[in-house]
Amino acid sequence: MTDHPLLEPDEPAPFAFENETGGAAFFLTCDHGGRAIPRRLGRLGIAEPETFRHIAWDIGIAAVGRELSARLDAPLIVQHYSRLVIDCNRDPAVPSSIPEISETTEIPGNHGLSIAARQARIDGVFRPYHDCIAAALDRRRERGSASVLVALHSFTPVFKGVSRPWHVGVLYNRDARLARRLIGLLRAEGELTVGDNEPYRVTDMTDYTVPVHGERRGLPYLEIEIRQDLIAEPPGQAAWAARLARLLPAAYAEFQNA
Repeated sequence: MTDHPLLEPDEPAPFAFENETGGAAFFLTCDHGGRAIPRRLGRLGIAEPETFRHIAWDIGIAAVGRELSARLDAPLIVQHYSRLVIDCNRDPAVPSSIPEISETTEIPGNHGLSIAARQARIDGVFRPYHDCIAAALDRRRERGSASVLVALHSFTPVFKGVSRPWHVGVLYNRDARLARRLIGLLRAEGELTVGDNEPYRVTDMTDYTVPVHGERRGLPYLEIEIRQDLIAEPPGQAAWAARLARLLPAAYAEFQNA
């Protein structure tokens, strides 16, 4: 624990835990749900408009998560701080957990950090968020409730000048069983280009939530990536939440009956 806390008392908490007592098996997370930057860090040396870009957060996904939580009656944990402060879907031991450059944008406030400065971000943002997830999943296990981890993300339509054709991607690491069932159901919609471990794939080096909270616990899991232009506004957010509220239970039923 650092001597100088990262967050001041009047700043947002590291996360919000919503619908904690929801009765669904699904357990939703938004690792990149917010774009806040602690006051002590200034603006990390970047201009304010940069904090609205994908480099700072997953645009639209927190709103999708809240609507989906309500439709499924599922618990949801949303992380409030920008991934530029610390990426809550990276092991803190990985250098990219606090990026010095994101896409092609330099992040001056992340250069040359001391061990203490990095630890302050772990203690202030990363650890409380993941401790909450772990404790909640522990409580569910202790009372005999099933848990299906669903990590929610969004991705930019163009990355380093390259357009991405997918409307949605479903990601997995060692266990593809639930993910492949959702991929099949999404493709059956007939109007979607669906990525199978695209535009990213889950690995122990590039991800944290799924490997740690899903695979290490032996839980069914998947990660969903929705293209940001589809969920930047409320109508798209509601439409995608409605689609996932319909298809996730169907995918899980297929998984259980296999």
